Amino acid sequence: MLPSEKNVEILTDFGLTRNQAKVYVAIARLRLASVGQISKVSKVRREDVYRILPKLEKMGLVEKLLGKPTKIRATPVEEGLSILVQHEEETARKRVSALKAKTATFLKHFSCVPRLDLEETASFTLLPNRESVMSRTVVMIKNAQRNIDLVCSRSKLMQLIHELAKHIKEATKKEVKIRIVSEMPDYEDSIPRFIEEQISPGISLDLRYRDLHSGHYLIVDFKEALIATTTTGNLAENPLLWTNSDSLVGVFQKDFENLWHSAISWKSIETTAVPEKVIGFMKQLRPTNHLIFVYDDPEAKYNVLFNYLKAGLDNGEAGVYVASDEKPSQIREAMKRFGINVEKFEKKNALRIFRYEDVYIIDGKFNTATTINLWNKLYKEALKNGFKGLRVTGETACFFKHNLIRELIEYEKVLHKALSIPMIAICAYNANTLNNTKDPINLYNELTRAHGTVLFTGIDNRLGRMEIRRNGVNTHLSP
Repeated sequence: MLPSEKNVEILTDFGLTRNQAKVYVAIARLRLASVGQISKVSKVRREDVYRILPKLEKMGLVEKLLGKPTKIRATPVEEGLSILVQHEEETARKRVSALKAKTATFLKHFSCVPRLDLEETASFTLLPNRESVMSRTVVMIKNAQRNIDLVCSRSKLMQLIHELAKHIKEATKKEVKIRIVSEMPDYEDSIPRFIEEQISPGISLDLRYRDLHSGHYLIVDFKEALIATTTTGNLAENPLLWTNSDSLVGVFQKDFENLWHSAISWKSIETTAVPEKVIGFMKQLRPTNHLIFVYDDPEAKYNVLFNYLKAGLDNGEAGVYVASDEKPSQIREAMKRFGINVEKFEKKNALRIFRYEDVYIIDGKFNTATTINLWNKLYKEALKNGFKGLRVTGETACFFKHNLIRELIEYEKVLHKALSIPMIAICAYNANTLNNTKDPINLYNELTRAHGTVLFTGIDNRLGRMEIRRNGVNTHLSP
């Protein structure tokens, strides 16, 4: 197709007929032309050109110059296209306005039509994707009048509350009774406080724990249910079945009541001191473990990462800290306040604190292979110096500062695969930095998939509170 013919095709998308587009393109090419010249170049009959010109003139695409013979000049192409876009926008606005008016009229008339009392049959709908699942879930919660009963894992419950907090809050205002059964935590759970913070202060949803052997499902008012076809993956990642079948809803309602009455209230879960639990968890880490650590407070960061390094140093392992949020000197001072004998361990080469420019972004550039090779070198040096192993941790703020987020994700994926190097690694992320990215949810999902275990702190703004997710199994530590 010739360029002029392609331009004609494009202009038809702007609302012009094919002949109108041909005439306008011809005039734009000729710049100033008579009707005869326009007809010859456009290959549109002279009489048709005469009919088309007033329409183009009315649109503001051409103008007539007085004289004999009459000459026609085109509006500059950039301005002409802008005029056509504005015309399409105005047409769309008028159509939307008209449809809104017709919607009100239709609903008014429809409400006057007597309803047919036909016997309803049970319905079954397979919701294939996230959009359809979330849309149906919102409708179910909005329509709830008496009860919402939910069975799901702890990770999916956090996602559900985060994404549907507004609608759940509205349901609680209508005094809808909400009962939730989730997995038993190892320690005190962050979920009750998270629910209260997300929904409304003073409103406590009824939450109980027990081992979950059944699938995940949501039941509203004992009459409709949303049933997960699998318990793997993230919220709404797999197809779900919706039904209003009395018999099937009844089966799941009976299962829920059995779970509910055999479950334990979250209020009865005993708590244990966090420092002991943090230390215990850090001592359990083994070579090739690769963790992502998300924190929102410097003190919480110190509490976890310094306990992590101290557990290794006390066990005869070497430790490496890559500073990015702060300068190495600030990290040293914080370690001293924490109780780590920095001078002693640095003198023995047991502890090394690097700038991010020494490990990650070297000479202004980041190269995954270079950093992986450096980790390998540091591990071999640790063994050569007589240490049992190597623990490393790195703050990742520099990747966001240098706009290297995609490179960071690829590095984390490679590092996870490359940890045939028998060292232990914790990658530290500031929650505020993650939240300020363009697409924090997808970024978080990609990062968690690139790590074996996820640690959170600061969930309820108290120093040291932790949530540990290990292959979908959560542990919660709190003071």
